[in-house]
Parts: sequence; structure tokens; C-alpha cells
Amino acid sequence: MATITAADVNKLRTITGAGMMDCKKALVESDGDFDLAIENLRKKGQKVAANRSDRESTEGAAIAVVSADKTSGVVITLNCETDFVGKNEGFVKLATELANQALKFATKEAFLASDFHGITVAEKLIEQTGVIGEKIEVASFERLSGAFVGSYIHAGNKIATLVALSANVSGGDEAARNVAMQAAAMNPIALNEAGVDASIIEKEIEIAKDQLRQEGKPEAMLDNIAKGKIQRFYKDNTLVNQDYIKDGSVSVAAYVKSVESGLTVTGFSRVALG
Repeated sequence: MATITAADVNKLRTITGAGMMDCKKALVESDGDFDLAIENLRKKGQKVAANRSDRESTEGAAIAVVSADKTSGVVITLNCETDFVGKNEGFVKLATELANQALKFATKEAFLASDFHGITVAEKLIEQTGVIGEKIEVASFERLSGAFVGSYIHAGNKIATLVALSANVSGGDEAARNVAMQAAAMNPIALNEAGVDASIIEKEIEIAKDQLRQEGKPEAMLDNIAKGKIQRFYKDNTLVNQDYIKDGSVSVAAYVKSVESGLTVTGFSRVALG
């Protein structure tokens, strides 16, 4: 039997937003397994975020940059240990310089090995670790290409996103930025239904059925009701199906189509800190 500490309970509460006692009970029942505890909380109807990729807190700066021809972009995070360093003007400037350097390379490995003012990027990070007194590293590196790519950096450099559209059209710059802002705010797990891993859907169906059983619904009805819940899951968690944050009466897909008939979102990347 695992020892459940107050720190463990608080960590689960931070991840899920569930109550302290519910978190403690879930950890005891799962013998300290956080993923299983989260799944158990959801099965019992607790409101828990479907995507927990940002649960580990880190500090630093998230930066997105786009090429001059707007057909590619990169998002990186330059990580440090404290918020004080992450907000420093010099640190943010370095992160932006590194992001512009990263735009030239297809992989994180090639980027880290590239020349940056006479030393490699990797060596620069080591140098800055010595100067600042905190561990400095590029934790995230994601590229995105498309017919038209736009970007958005949330205030404070905590979240950075890229969005690709199917064509370069009049109003596309604003549309791409708006959808990138949507991705930053709503944290979708995939672009559309096809991008959601089958294992996630299987787990969602299992959770939905367990919730319905606890509500007393007949077993024969579970499959059909669960399918409806999955459609709601897609609407809440896939970018193009989400309600557009600036006009909740339309989906993101419908908003983009209103900019130009036939225009679609073809991809996105999102990185976050803290």
C-alpha cells in the first residue's frame, strides 16, 4: 500500500480541481497511481480536464514565430526555474532570438547544434545557466507548415500557438490569429475527430457508461447515450468543433469559412508553461 502524503493530495487537486477529500480517497483507491486516480474521479462524475498535458508547472517563456512568407512557423519554450527569471526582459529577448533561430531548422537536435553568435545553442543554454544561476533549457520545440500560418503569444509569454489555414486569403492573417488565440484559451487535444487517439475515445466511452450506470440508466440504453456524450466530447475538445470564443453561436470551422468560402484550419501547435 502506497503512502499518500498531503503533497500528493494537493498535487492531484491542482491537476483536477476536485475536492481535497475526493482526491485523497481517489489516491488511496488507486494505491498512489495518479493517472488511475484521475480516471476514477472522472468515473464518479468529478469535473476533471480531459487534457492534462500542462499539469507539471514550469517557468520561462513560450514564443511563436512565423516565416516571412507565412508558410511555416515554430513554437518553443525556453524554461527556467523561477517566474522572476522568466519575466525578465533579457530572458524574453533571448527566448525570442532563439525562436527565430529555431525557425531555420526542422528538428530540435539540429537547432541545438546550430551556431548562435559563435557557440552552439546548446552551449549558449549552458552559458546562461552559469550566468543566471538557474537551469535553462529549451523544453518544447514544434514546427508547423501550411498554405498560411499565423501565431499568437498569450500575455506573459505563458502560452504560444500556431495555426495553419488551407489558403492565403484576404483576412487570413486576422483569422489565423483569432484561431490561434482560441487554441491558446481552450486547449484542444486535437484538430478534429480524426486526430483523437482511439484509446482516448474508448476511455471516454467507458467513463460515460460508468456515470450512466450510477445514474440508474438501463444497460440497453448505455451505448446510444454514450455516443451522444462522445459527440459532446468532440465539440469541447477538438479545435474546429469548439464554439468560437468571440461568437459562441458558431463553431471555429464555421467562423473560418465565413472569412472565405472553403477556407479550413489544417493544423495547430500549442505549447504552455505553468
